[in-house]
Amino acid sequence: MKIKTIKSICLSYLALLIIFYPAKIDALSHKWIAVPKSRYGEQLWDQNSIQKNPDGFIRVLSKFVPKSNTDITQDILYTMEINCSEETFRDIAVGANDFNEFENKDSEWKDPNGDNLILGVINQVCVFIN
Repeated sequence: MKIKTIKSICLSYLALLIIFYPAKIDALSHKWIAVPKSRYGEQLWDQNSIQKNPDGFIRVLSKFVPKSNTDITQDILYTMEINCSEETFRDIAVGANDFNEFENKDSEWKDPNGDNLILGVINQVCVFIN
């Protein structure tokens, strides 16, 4: 009789623990891939976030990590779209604390203008997706 009572109590505690302290499940954990660094810092893109849009463009999460982090210079998070055939990009949203903190609804396609960090993201993402 004691064993059944102990089992019952343990199972009750386990059920309460599961209900009130659910495990944090991060379904889309990040897999950051770095591009070659520049003198300003480094750029990373998240391999697990890549999506091919119906219009053929690639959407990916990216972040810029400045060479020195202070209160003023901190990581910048981007949601980017990439046009692989034109080697252009646009920032759909940007944030400092979370992705998509500030949406950019009227973003224009931009040429990377020789920015090796952005070119690195474009090249690596386009090679990965194809």
